[in-house]
Amino acid sequence: MTNPLAKNIIGIYERHAKAFGQQRSTHLFEQPWLDSFLNLLPANPRILDIGCGNGMPIADYLIHQGCQVTGVDSSKRMIDDCLQRFPQHHWVQADMRALALPDRFDGLIAWDSFFHLTREDQYKMFAIFRQHVSPKAVLMFTSGPGNGEAIGTFEGEALYHASLAPEEYRQLLQEQGFSVVNMVSEDPDCHGHTIWLTQRND
Repeated sequence: MTNPLAKNIIGIYERHAKAFGQQRSTHLFEQPWLDSFLNLLPANPRILDIGCGNGMPIADYLIHQGCQVTGVDSSKRMIDDCLQRFPQHHWVQADMRALALPDRFDGLIAWDSFFHLTREDQYKMFAIFRQHVSPKAVLMFTSGPGNGEAIGTFEGEALYHASLAPEEYRQLLQEQGFSVVNMVSEDPDCHGHTIWLTQRND
């Protein structure tokens, strides 16, 4: 049975978009992983940022590294912030679970976003990732360290997270033609994030 808290994620980020912008650290502790991601990409790559939030700090960093960014988020307020900050890039209000863009991208990133989906929806996302990539594309995402659900809080509301087991992610990646370049569980140098850096085998 799907945890009913999973249905609240979109509303939480829409209601608290301003608070998110105020609380989200702009200290780019993610930079070593972002640089590893960029090192696998061609010059001036096309990037799809899935769950881009307000664009700070990750999309901002990618743009300053010469990337052409398309950002997707379910929150209209978050997307409006991105449009104001980065009008030369492409911003789409959409639920990642129904994503069907006409473009193909050199890199996909789903940082602290994909893990708000239920296990069932995470299974389905790997085919959606595949539909949006160019040959040799790079996919980087964060997950939980092991199979299960976790409930945090944001602005006094329960915030749902879920994860598959590492072996399940590896199987799903293999089925869609991705190889794992690097994976670190609860990386102490990245605020305990579990990160997957992968690349298509084309």
